[in-house]
Amino acid sequence: MDTMNGFKRSCYCGEPRLTDVGKEISVCGWVQRSRDLGSLIFTDLRDRTGIIQLAFDDTVSDEIFKKAGTLRAEFVVAAKGILRERSSKNFDIPTGEVELDVKELRILAKAETPPFEIVENSDVNDMLRLKYRYLDLRRPDMQRTIAMRHRVAKIARDYFDENGFYEIETPMLTKSTPEGARDYLVPSRVRPGTFYALPQSPQQYKQLLMLSGFDRYMQIVRCFRDEDLRADRQPEFTQIDLEMSFVDIDDVISVNEGFIKRVFKDVLNVDVETPFLRMPWREAMDRFGSDKPDLRFGIELKDINDIVKDCGFKVFSGPASSGGSVRLICVPGGAEKFPRKQIDQLVEFVKTYGAKGLAWTRLGENTTSSYAKFLTEEENAAILERAEAKPGDLVLIVADGKDSVVFASLGALRCEIAKRLGLTRKDDYKFLWVTEFPMFEFSEEENRYVAMHHPFTAPMDEDKDKLESDKASCRAKAYDIVLNGTELGGGSIRINTPEMQESMFRALGFTDEDANARFSHLINAFRYGAPPHGGMAYGLDRLVMLMTGADSIRDVIAFPKVQNASEPMTGCPDVVDEKQLEELSIALVKKEQ
Repeated sequence: MDTMNGFKRSCYCGEPRLTDVGKEISVCGWVQRSRDLGSLIFTDLRDRTGIIQLAFDDTVSDEIFKKAGTLRAEFVVAAKGILRERSSKNFDIPTGEVELDVKELRILAKAETPPFEIVENSDVNDMLRLKYRYLDLRRPDMQRTIAMRHRVAKIARDYFDENGFYEIETPMLTKSTPEGARDYLVPSRVRPGTFYALPQSPQQYKQLLMLSGFDRYMQIVRCFRDEDLRADRQPEFTQIDLEMSFVDIDDVISVNEGFIKRVFKDVLNVDVETPFLRMPWREAMDRFGSDKPDLRFGIELKDINDIVKDCGFKVFSGPASSGGSVRLICVPGGAEKFPRKQIDQLVEFVKTYGAKGLAWTRLGENTTSSYAKFLTEEENAAILERAEAKPGDLVLIVADGKDSVVFASLGALRCEIAKRLGLTRKDDYKFLWVTEFPMFEFSEEENRYVAMHHPFTAPMDEDKDKLESDKASCRAKAYDIVLNGTELGGGSIRINTPEMQESMFRALGFTDEDANARFSHLINAFRYGAPPHGGMAYGLDRLVMLMTGADSIRDVIAFPKVQNASEPMTGCPDVVDEKQLEELSIALVKKEQ
């Protein structure tokens, strides 16, 4: 096998152009394919920048020509020669007007036949791609995606540096302070029986950096949450994390809109219009059934509680009169686009979000309805008027004793309908700030109020007195940035006094002993002068996913996990040696299945 000894690459495969004809160049890469035409051999050589055609003819030595005849897909080779104009041009690739007349060829490594072809936009099974991820990453579209991720990260560093931020690393081995997602724990060998936690975010450390006087901090940081996976969620992920001192909400939003404007212009050449629309959380839920609404289309929710609360149809009147809600969406032209069979599919769809069913009316020459016969003519007319329905439209209604079920069902349904009707484009970017989130949400699992964001978020000034006395109506100085129905990031203005922080812990049901055991380092720090501060964090993976038009963040992460948080390529997580467990003072308990 040949080596690189004395061979120096002069350019990448995708760089040569007609203006370089006549130059001696040397390239390295992987064989995409090779075509042996008898007296001529053409080989496409690929690296991260593209493909160049290598040409071998009767002007080369018998040794090189014979070696060229052995080339197969994914062989690793180095070639040197004179660049010349191609007689048969390929205008589908940037280097399609030139080829390399090879004078020197080195085979650096041979390759077995790969389990799938290394081509763009492969439709190979995802699990096979992930098992052989190192091969999957050779594909040009994957290479471009990872390269874009690099560019976004670099722009983030440059932009925030220009705006006075220091990049400061925070620890990976931290204290477990469970209040939110589940921690990944790391046992300590030198202190048996104790554990570190991998950070869910650098939240407390970046607040302490503000107390330390650094004023503006940022970090591109790995974070870990032991959660169930989704298309836009991984157990380990990367945040663009930042914090600022002496600011209010407008300051944080302003600097971050500047970042989004910069990154979309520099990477996609898209001019993003600022300032972004802002919408209170309550309005987002009432209009779209979601705190991360997709604004690329309409189909908004309408509340009909007042119309049906006294009607004779218990499916509607029951929830409407007992603290639940009845809401609808109207699909323009939906009567024809959604025949009865498809409506039945939508019924099953909303059931996955907890709804008991889906009432409907199809307006047309022969109007049909699943509920109209149970209501008076006046009630039916009032519903259609509230829906602003016209002939040919489809009205869909969900009723439930819990507002949350109605919001979740209709919020997801409007997005499903938009998907089926093709109402959205991936290159249509609609940004939104959702503000004034509830400070707390009630956890039925824990039977108590928990922080909707985290326990360090400050309440709205006018709601400070409600922190302990009226949790249900207390609002937070919290904000999320949303793009096309996906939360890109979120943040808040933070609590900066020990009195307010202690009040927050009491509101969450912590005793003084619990609060001190978990957070004494933060409470004590506040006693030494904490500036007003706030910040936020972006999901780098989600941002790149939306910028590339990928369907999953797995497509923008080099080595992602799958649904059960495992990695098919290496087989992790896996068992470890008994000796390693003994060193960590850990014993495993086997449970019968």
